[in-house]
Amino acid sequence: MDTLRAIGMMVLGMALLALSDAFIKLSTLQAPAGQVMIALGLGGCLVFLILARLKRMPLRRADALHPKVLLRNVFEMIGGLGMIVGLSHIPLSVMAAIMQTAPLAVTLGAALFLGETVGWRRWSAIAVGLVGMLMVIRPFGAAFSGWEICAVVGVIGLAARDLVTRTLPVAIPSVVVSAWGMASIAPVGLALLLVSGEPPVFAPSALAPILAAVAVTAGGYLAVTTAMRLAEVAAVSPFRYTRLIFTASLGMLIFGERPDGWTYAGAALILCAGLYTFVREHRLARAKERDVNRGL
Repeated sequence: MDTLRAIGMMVLGMALLALSDAFIKLSTLQAPAGQVMIALGLGGCLVFLILARLKRMPLRRADALHPKVLLRNVFEMIGGLGMIVGLSHIPLSVMAAIMQTAPLAVTLGAALFLGETVGWRRWSAIAVGLVGMLMVIRPFGAAFSGWEICAVVGVIGLAARDLVTRTLPVAIPSVVVSAWGMASIAPVGLALLLVSGEPPVFAPSALAPILAAVAVTAGGYLAVTTAMRLAEVAAVSPFRYTRLIFTASLGMLIFGERPDGWTYAGAALILCAGLYTFVREHRLARAKERDVNRGL
């Protein structure tokens, strides 16, 4: 029963995060991207601040200035900037497909920078996923706008953030790390707002989707956190890919997007490659655990 509840919470979390993508895109149609970044950074930080208070964890800690925490914040800034600027300029369905390459990017980074062993099967899956991404963005096609690069940079930034997170000292609470990570987005948004020269917009039509984005992002985070605590990672993590379906569907329903065959085919390759990589990593982890138990 807990597993079914966990799967339901994960699917709910992905639906809420897909709504977050849609609200962010709606926000950037009404207000500057920098203003949206500021609101998301401060709003997300407030959510984690409340969680920290509930857990009686102070955010003002010496380890908040740990070099790896600061490096993680830098990658959070890069990832957030790329994602929000990308969302403001490219179709939601294209953005959704590109975002699904993040787990493959994490596997690639773990092999290149953390020394983790990656066999030929997972290397092949990474290659297939990259081919799928090229099919989606088609850098030499007539539909390529150049803004797709921002989304790719965003994925790289978030993947690097996740890699640094793996190396953080265990003593630093996740809530504290997440709060400072979200807070770091706000200064980047301010800089983007100043560079663009666009004045902030405070009309209700602009503020409503921004506030909605903050709310559903917080709800999605809490749903995913609950799902991960209710059941094993292997049971719920594959359902993360439902976000691709939700986001693409919202792109069609809200923005009237009509993805072409190349986008569908590329997204399918990315989805299959990501799922295979996850299954393969889970099997290897289980085999390693069995070997350790036998050694004991």
